[in-house]
Amino acid sequence: MRDFELERYFSKWEFTARHHMTASDMESMSVADLLAMGTSAQQQAFQEAWLGYSETWGAPDLRQAIADSYNSLSIENILCMAGAGEGIYATMRVLLEPGDHVVVPVPNYQSAETIPLAECDVTGVAIKEGEGRWVLDLDDIKAALTSKTKLISVNFPHNPSGMCMPPSDFSALIELCRERGIYIFSDEVYRGVELNVRDQLPQIADVYEKGISLNVLSKAYGLPGLRLGWLASQDRHLLEKVERYKHYLSICNAVPAERLAVIALENRAQIFERNKNILTENLALLRGLWSDYPELFTWFQPQGGCVAFTRYNGPDGVEAFCQSLIEDSGVLLLPSSIYRSELMDGPGHHFRIGFGRDKVFKDGLTAMRRHLEDRYPEFGA
Repeated sequence: MRDFELERYFSKWEFTARHHMTASDMESMSVADLLAMGTSAQQQAFQEAWLGYSETWGAPDLRQAIADSYNSLSIENILCMAGAGEGIYATMRVLLEPGDHVVVPVPNYQSAETIPLAECDVTGVAIKEGEGRWVLDLDDIKAALTSKTKLISVNFPHNPSGMCMPPSDFSALIELCRERGIYIFSDEVYRGVELNVRDQLPQIADVYEKGISLNVLSKAYGLPGLRLGWLASQDRHLLEKVERYKHYLSICNAVPAERLAVIALENRAQIFERNKNILTENLALLRGLWSDYPELFTWFQPQGGCVAFTRYNGPDGVEAFCQSLIEDSGVLLLPSSIYRSELMDGPGHHFRIGFGRDKVFKDGLTAMRRHLEDRYPEFGA
């Protein structure tokens, strides 16, 4: 598999840039802050946790807390993973084989296409700029299907655009896959921080017998340091195969992370509410900056998640723009080259900006405004 371009870029800049303005996670919290949300019994359980091996499936009370976040699943439908990345990797390795065919959106989180490509044929379907929003066209998905299509991979709210598929299209996609016996792998890591609750889609494992829901505490919860994710599915046999594959990977999750994860899951409504308030405030600030430079930037406000894919219209091009930002002003963005696909050309004049953090975002936006005032005064409103 080719290098993971985003992670290579982050290895160079993520912890050295003064202003990390492309983070894909929400504002995090300290261990003490999270523990304070728990009951006295949960706090004691964390302090007294035995640091031996844990169950490969995940601690039973953790799996129950995850199952409770679904409408129709039980503990038997949940398999814990070491983050979302392990969930993607293990599922694709277990489910796919030569001769199969997969459909994935473009642009995407790279492992969504790179890992399937190591196993079988993959077709990309473009997420396109439509009338006031990003669009993943159901007809384009239909046109990409073959008699060998085994899986369609989706991600809503989408990274990097923040789009959500209309509920009617999502239902039609499920029926299309049900007719053909196609799995749907649904990356739902931003579910819970949709800006309008009407855009929230059902979790695929709740509504489709061949649906596989992927989630994690990293993104909408803002707790990537726990490295705790999960797969949910009505297909218990598939989960059993992934669990056996996990024996070659993480084997089990970290016990302290499991104790903290239970607290986070049981307080998810409070965490999501805090995070949506951050998003609402930061989006207002971001709209203000873009409106001051209407010729320089074009964007569709995300429907959910904490990243946006903004078009840069300047004469120097998006790569030079992002390079000058990081080198001269310490502001880190992700240019569209990081989202290069092996399947098809994607948007080539865009960059990803993250707006899920609090002070980090506000300080970075101030630095970005100064950079624009110094370098591009002719484009100011």
